[in-house]
Amino acid sequence: MTDRPPDAKAQKPLKPVTKTGDPIISQIGDFRRYQLFFFLIVVLCKFGTGWHTLGHIFLAAPTPLSCRTQNVTDPCSDECSETEFDTSLFQSTIITEWDLTCEDKRLASLSQSIVMLGILVGSIVFGMYADRFGRRPAFLTCCFMQLITGLIVCISPYYWFYCLFRFLVAVATAGTMTTSFVLLMEIVGPRKRELVAILYQIPFNIGHASLALFAYFIREWRWFQFSITIFSAVFVIYIWLVPESPRWLFTTGRLDKSIKILEKIAKCNRAPTDTIRPEIEAAYAALAARQPLKKGNVFDLFRTPYMRIKTICMAINWLVVCMVYYGTAQYVSALGGNIFISNAIAAGVGIPGTCLCVVMTKYLGRKKTLLLSNGCSAVGLILLACLSNQAEAVRVSCATIGLFGASVTFPNVYLYGGELFPTVVRSSGVGLCSMIGRVGSIVAPLIVELAAYGLWVAPLIFGIFSVLAMAGTIFLPETRGSPLPETLEDGETFGRKKKTQA
Repeated sequence: MTDRPPDAKAQKPLKPVTKTGDPIISQIGDFRRYQLFFFLIVVLCKFGTGWHTLGHIFLAAPTPLSCRTQNVTDPCSDECSETEFDTSLFQSTIITEWDLTCEDKRLASLSQSIVMLGILVGSIVFGMYADRFGRRPAFLTCCFMQLITGLIVCISPYYWFYCLFRFLVAVATAGTMTTSFVLLMEIVGPRKRELVAILYQIPFNIGHASLALFAYFIREWRWFQFSITIFSAVFVIYIWLVPESPRWLFTTGRLDKSIKILEKIAKCNRAPTDTIRPEIEAAYAALAARQPLKKGNVFDLFRTPYMRIKTICMAINWLVVCMVYYGTAQYVSALGGNIFISNAIAAGVGIPGTCLCVVMTKYLGRKKTLLLSNGCSAVGLILLACLSNQAEAVRVSCATIGLFGASVTFPNVYLYGGELFPTVVRSSGVGLCSMIGRVGSIVAPLIVELAAYGLWVAPLIFGIFSVLAMAGTIFLPETRGSPLPETLEDGETFGRKKKTQA
């Protein structure tokens, strides 16, 4: 009598998994208890990406400089012998710390360009690292690198030292963005993939918006940097809670390790485990028969014609959305007024945009959503160029439309890219696109500065690039509900099958 309840309890919870063309999802289910748990712990790292990427807004917050020399108003003139910063709003910034004014004024913007350069480098370096050596070691490396280098920034004695370690923080931040996203995409099935991939972007928007809250209560830049960095100490839990991607292990032929991880996940999901080994071995044999498996690299994205077209078109979309998002956000923040409120508004637009992206990608698909969101940005920004001499409220409204379109595009390109690239080069593909996107974010401030030649110039450039992104989207195949491509051969044929069936 005492043995029956445990036996019944052990058998009753088992929930059979629907078999699909995806060998991994066929063992663990589309989205069950483990995938939800994994999402909730990995999503923690996404807050830091918003903090470190956009922390410059308050690290180098505008700090008025005045001249204390009698009868001299210009603090940058040779006649001014004594200057003074207005520290009523911020007690210290990197501008007051190293006197980044007058001839050195552009050094403040340069430090942010260096951050974006770091994200560019980190995206491709850690993308290739993850494809070559595994998702887990790449992810853990950049998580702890972000913590250590971020804390070193707090004690920077010199400007160049500050720039160097902000660059390294950015490299690590890019790595967390790329590898954590790929880890999630490789264990979530197609039915919930768009929901998970898009909701995963919301912590970035929350991180961006919460910067205003941090800065409101912490007015010294060193303590502000410390406050947005120390949270990364939580990442120590990843050592025990983040396993290697079973899909990467499967694709690279490490079946025993892949099967062990799948069995643990299946047990957590209350799914049967007795068929995992024979089914995974059979799936690998079929995969190896189609194409000899090898580790991919970024150059494989360009070896075959159709894969090359898809990579270029996806990269164009990343370039444009980063350019439009960061450029338009800077435009809105530069309109004056309360820096805390303006930053919160610019960041807040991203949250409803991300939520809308969930619905649009689910019912319209990735391709139509991308066309519509780029179109929204194009309309708002071209209107802004045409109405650049109108009242501030009109310009803010047009800029908000453009920014809203970009906030829908941003999570979609992550999702779309994760589904478009095959497993053997998925991290490299997403990393390459993210790297090219950072070129857009580096160029964006320079484009905004073209306002000196006319208020219409910058929004017109952003609008034209949004139209270019729409044109590139036409050549991309729809990925909604499709199994993830595994091999380079899958990557080349994916999308073409639909054309032949049409």
